[in-house]
Amino acid sequence: MDTTIQPEVQTVYIRPSSLTDIPMHYCPGCTHGVAHRLVAEVMDEMDIREQTIGVAPVGCSVFAYNYFNCDFVEAAHGRAPAMATGVKRVWPDRVVFTYQGDGDLASIGMAETVHAAARGENITIIFINNAIYGMTGGQMAPTSLPGQKTTSSPHGRDVEQMGFPLHMSEVLAKMEGASYVVRRSLHDPKNIRLTKKAIRTAFEVQRRGLGFSMVELLSTCPTNWGMSPTEALKWLEEHMIPVYPLEDFKVSPEIAGLKF
Repeated sequence: MDTTIQPEVQTVYIRPSSLTDIPMHYCPGCTHGVAHRLVAEVMDEMDIREQTIGVAPVGCSVFAYNYFNCDFVEAAHGRAPAMATGVKRVWPDRVVFTYQGDGDLASIGMAETVHAAARGENITIIFINNAIYGMTGGQMAPTSLPGQKTTSSPHGRDVEQMGFPLHMSEVLAKMEGASYVVRRSLHDPKNIRLTKKAIRTAFEVQRRGLGFSMVELLSTCPTNWGMSPTEALKWLEEHMIPVYPLEDFKVSPEIAGLKF
């Protein structure tokens, strides 16, 4: 008889049921995977997976529909908020969210994003800001930092010639139809926990019919930044957060006291 004492096993992580068991295609160190997990955990905790419809963008997360175990539709480049508007108006009882990068949302999709917020569409946007075009080769994005070197700004972003970065949360918070607009980050455990709470709040805003909500997430792109994953996390903290401060830009009174 085997009398070996088996060590006690402590579970530290369980894949959310709202994530499929499919290996993700993202580069090593990319924080898209972290963002996916947080959205999936919130869906599980709110028990809304069967009532949720996601809208996938064009960009690094174009295959998001493969990773979430809920209904999904694919939008043309930049049109995710417009498609989400149509889906939500047809099925107002569903939780509808878009998952978009900075090029998709703040460049080709700028008009759709701004007007969805201005109309107060009762949808949620998860906005991944990594300050660069990730899928197409690392070009300068609307969110690239002043002086940031990219494949299309090899000498650094010159604000006199190329303009300043777009601060989408600050812009959208000015819209009367927006109810909840915040910026969070994925660079360390504390901020990841705060991100999850923000995503939960945004979905609660939608469930209560309070209007447009967006959670902007500062994310890394080690491949196109030319850094290791750990270097990228440090670069985000030291360079991105001073330009994109982590704040609550608009929180409607109806949701200010929500606790989970």
